Amino acid sequence: MPNKFKLVAPYKPTGDQPQAIEALVHSLESGVRDQTLLGVTGSGKTFTIANVIERVQKPTLVISHNKTLAAQLYQEFKEFFPENAVHYFVSYYDYYQPEAYIPRSDTYIEKDSKINDTIDALRHASTADLLSRNDVIIVASVSCIYGIGDPEEYEKMALDIKLAQKLSSRDLARKLVLLQYVRNPIDPRQGNFRLREDAVEIHLPSGAEVVLVEFRRAKIISIKKRKSEFNSNFSNFSTLRIFPAKHFVTPRHKLLLAIERIKDELREQMEKFKKEGKVLELERIKQRTTFDIEMLKQTGIVSGIENYSRHLSFRDAGDPPYTLLDYFARASQQGAPAAPKKSLHYDTLEYPSGVDFLTVIDESHVSLPQIRGMYNGDRARKTTLVDYGFRLPSALDNRPLKFDEFRQKTGQTIYVSATPAAYEQSVSAGHLAEQVIRPTGLLDPELEVRPTEHQIRDLVKELEKRKAKNERSLVIALTKRLAEDIAQYLADAGLKTTYLHSEVKTLERPDILADLRRGEYDVLVGINLLREGLDLPEVSFVAILDADKEGFLRNDTTLLQIIGRTARHPDGRVVLYADRVTDSMKRAIGETNRRRKIQAAYNQEHGITPTGIEKAIRASLSEEAARREEAEIKLEGQAKKMREALTREMKKAAKDMNFELAARIRDRIKKLGG
Repeated sequence: MPNKFKLVAPYKPTGDQPQAIEALVHSLESGVRDQTLLGVTGSGKTFTIANVIERVQKPTLVISHNKTLAAQLYQEFKEFFPENAVHYFVSYYDYYQPEAYIPRSDTYIEKDSKINDTIDALRHASTADLLSRNDVIIVASVSCIYGIGDPEEYEKMALDIKLAQKLSSRDLARKLVLLQYVRNPIDPRQGNFRLREDAVEIHLPSGAEVVLVEFRRAKIISIKKRKSEFNSNFSNFSTLRIFPAKHFVTPRHKLLLAIERIKDELREQMEKFKKEGKVLELERIKQRTTFDIEMLKQTGIVSGIENYSRHLSFRDAGDPPYTLLDYFARASQQGAPAAPKKSLHYDTLEYPSGVDFLTVIDESHVSLPQIRGMYNGDRARKTTLVDYGFRLPSALDNRPLKFDEFRQKTGQTIYVSATPAAYEQSVSAGHLAEQVIRPTGLLDPELEVRPTEHQIRDLVKELEKRKAKNERSLVIALTKRLAEDIAQYLADAGLKTTYLHSEVKTLERPDILADLRRGEYDVLVGINLLREGLDLPEVSFVAILDADKEGFLRNDTTLLQIIGRTARHPDGRVVLYADRVTDSMKRAIGETNRRRKIQAAYNQEHGITPTGIEKAIRASLSEEAARREEAEIKLEGQAKKMREALTREMKKAAKDMNFELAARIRDRIKKLGG
């Protein structure tokens, strides 16, 4: 019996939500490919989409343009669908410096990154559930258009075990190693396993569950699974599927064939460099690729393995990479004909009949340009690496999708925005659902333009007024440096202030927003991350500095989005500091006033008094991870013993010059209080 999407909410659609839901569902059921939900801030667009998902009962991919908003949407959908599989899929790097070469200064920059284990686990949970059930909602960033390995091989490599199966614990351990699991007898984490007499304990890569397989006389006698928290109980299973610990996995026999393909390409590239008289490039590509081939032979993995993904998945040159979209397609195309491979222009593209999942592009006016622009920047950087012998030409096929490829891999799509761009309006012509009534009766904020002279002094006075009423404020600057400097100035003036921009770590951003809502901060200073979609009902005041600096950060779309941040508070007010009123400012002010009139008329007709939004502050992803960790340590009651054992392992790793492992163990000891 397939799982069904079941929406759980303490309220029903109201205002113009019912009409929007009906219009969207009708278009989907009629086979319309593209439509737009034009919804103002605070009108309940996420709730509308949740109702649509429940009505159409399709796996759904929600794409957001930044990780902070994606985290908020993920938590909202988890609350709406507590019985279904809701996941979060974003780039798992806390820090990422891509591999690059600058010919002018002969500077090679090696790839440097730090993977966030919590986000990595969430990514694995996403792909595993997509291949296991049909009631899946995944909230993703544009990371979903980057390669993650062939879903067919990922599924084929999955290990199926069952009761009474003839298999020893040692045999299972060997199979797990082939699936890229790491044996860790001391402190197993996600993607690890350990042997326990006649049992194998497997920590699944999703980080959420632990499997215990028990044996007697080389036969499985018990299969148990529990949540990774130590106070959870085991559940018994007769069969179980264990997915690989890494997305880039290839069976041994195919790996050897892929290595031969890599060798062939290496010979071709060396011959090319020889003919061109590029001796240095020839020697460079020979040494680097030969080393990688040897690592693949011995361990099945190598740093930068994604650069060989075309060979590992046996794709032709120029073919698009496998992405999260292919996992969605595989989940929805069981028995359906494969989608056509050739690229088509998006204006004329018909979506493949076998693709039966829904795509929702949130804040589409920002998300779509991101999706459209990823390919070219990536291509330019990698072409330089190939030309100078740092990578084989096949590395060019480790890339994000082109926009027409993205269109080809998706089906029915809903664009969601308060300010849809020309593209969305064009492809959704005749299929636009408008949602401009807020169920709370809240009006768009009042606007005021003030001169820039003495703007910071004036700003401090406004912020102190809001602080006195226990309300929060946002200040929007033009640059990161300016945001940091203003935050410091305001803090020196006695206001509890911090800043938020792209260099703040992914999982720290929701924590900062939650602290703002709690009153840990009076003011938050930012640039772009404080624009679209953020749900901050305690914010009553927004100051837009340099509002008259025409450009991307101060066009009418951006201004409308910023103005919307106070639309969840009954005393919302926005001050635009500017010495002239630009055309963008005129349009943004005019549209805001138009929406105020519509809402005011609705309120008068229905006798509605505007009321502020009260919304509980959810535990963030990092807080949830920390709680699990603390519960684990407390319940085990073996912190001291674990510290001693880990210290021995750390010293051994350092002695073996495995400094990366030693550093990870050191961090683990710190978490245990050592």
